[in-house]
Amino acid sequence: MFLLAGVPPPLRGVVRRLAAYDEHSPTPVRRRQAPGSTCTLVLGLGEPLRVDDRELGSFLGGLADAAALTEFRGHQAGVQVDLAPLGLLRLLGAPGQELSRAPLSPTELAEVSPAGRVLAGLPDRVADLGAWPQRLALVTDTLTALLAGSTAAPDPEVAHAWRRLTAAGGRIPVPDLAAEVGWSRRHLSRRFTSQVGLAPTTTARVLRFRRAADLLVPAPGAVAGPPRRIADVALDCGYADHAHLDREFRALAGATPQDYVSGWAAAGVDPAEVVHG
Repeated sequence: MFLLAGVPPPLRGVVRRLAAYDEHSPTPVRRRQAPGSTCTLVLGLGEPLRVDDRELGSFLGGLADAAALTEFRGHQAGVQVDLAPLGLLRLLGAPGQELSRAPLSPTELAEVSPAGRVLAGLPDRVADLGAWPQRLALVTDTLTALLAGSTAAPDPEVAHAWRRLTAAGGRIPVPDLAAEVGWSRRHLSRRFTSQVGLAPTTTARVLRFRRAADLLVPAPGAVAGPPRRIADVALDCGYADHAHLDREFRALAGATPQDYVSGWAAAGVDPAEVVHG
């Protein structure tokens, strides 16, 4: 089961996706989690998830420029919140650079800020409820309260640069962004990296890759179009050719585009199990 929940108006722009999941497998399920444009909060209720070399029941992951390998066997369940990086800054009152290292366990998250302590306590509170609608309501109510009580905000110049990069799928030169906001390239890079978690050049690279990856393998619940040729995806996303896209997939996803597609076909979320709440 993969239940996609609606994002309430107060959280739009901060929460990109909210979902509950519940799955069982007697054999190991391994997934390659490629970099994306969101930070991930997982409130686990089932068996711990192995993330690279760590066993984590719940965690918060910031932006990354490399793939993570996840694995579980048995019962996996919980709530996943995909957050915009600057939305996470507003929620936590902590810059993205503090969150861009390895995923934070609840104990580590509690040390980030008072809001981090609230989020660290959410898995136990979610587990105390018996139905998914109540669990999702608790999560949205908690995030809404944290956001309402927050005074943290990104620099307007950084927010502008982020919006332009995401709208362009990463295909805008950083010097152009710096000129638009009236900052030097160095100052923009420093402030952007601190607040978003990755440098603007790296962010642009990840965003372009993410668009290509989503064209090849749509996210759970997304409307899938006809199958796309890898060469056509490379052209649409601004890569020089198929070989250029192949190099970027190897660097950022740790797999060729073909292997990435076949891996999700074997271990991804079954579209038939996606429910819109």
